[in-house]
Amino acid sequence: MPWIVLVAVFALLQFSVFGALVGRARGRYGVHAPATTGHEMFERYYRVQYNTLEQIVVFLPALFLSAGYGFGEDWMSAALGAVYLIGRQMYLTSYVRDPKSRGLGFGLTVIPVAMLLFNAGVGAAYTLI
Repeated sequence: MPWIVLVAVFALLQFSVFGALVGRARGRYGVHAPATTGHEMFERYYRVQYNTLEQIVVFLPALFLSAGYGFGEDWMSAALGAVYLIGRQMYLTSYVRDPKSRGLGFGLTVIPVAMLLFNAGVGAAYTLI
């Protein structure tokens, strides 16, 4: 379970860094709170953070459920979590550069989450049989 917790900690730290980047962009581009629109570059950072919030709400439970009920060792779920973290970083860099290029980072986010959920669901169902 330590690998799972470590991945979860990194995911939360990553999300916090994304929030800090939004704050920095807010100051850099003169978008004063509570506004969430204004300069295009600020909006890109903001969208990355918001999309990460949408994803992490599913990712964290899926990670722990897969480790607890899924097939395989914990490190397998942790490895999928690491792919999620890499995908989120790729999503950030590509979306800030050009939002149209976010596809690979997004894919490396949603596919591991879907696999974690599938593993957890099948593992839990198997225990009922």
